Amino acid sequence: MSALLTAYATVLVATILAGLARIEAGPTRADRMLAALLFGTSGTGLALVLAEATGERSLIDVGLTFALLGAVGAVAFVRRAWEADR
Repeated sequence: MSALLTAYATVLVATILAGLARIEAGPTRADRMLAALLFGTSGTGLALVLAEATGERSLIDVGLTFALLGAVGAVAFVRRAWEADR
């Protein structure tokens, strides 16, 4: 793996760890949901970086699945929060 891809992967893993800290410390549900969305985007990026580094093209599908699950999770959270406010 090239040094640039290693640096990208390191930064993405660091953002996932920061998201874990935010979930633990988050005072509101919205803070926790934003951290979960960060997992989706960071997971997507990490899967794509690993796909490029290893040449394993199936990791691109994994990254796209992470992106889709993140979007569906955000919609579900907003819908639940909307109904709770009524």
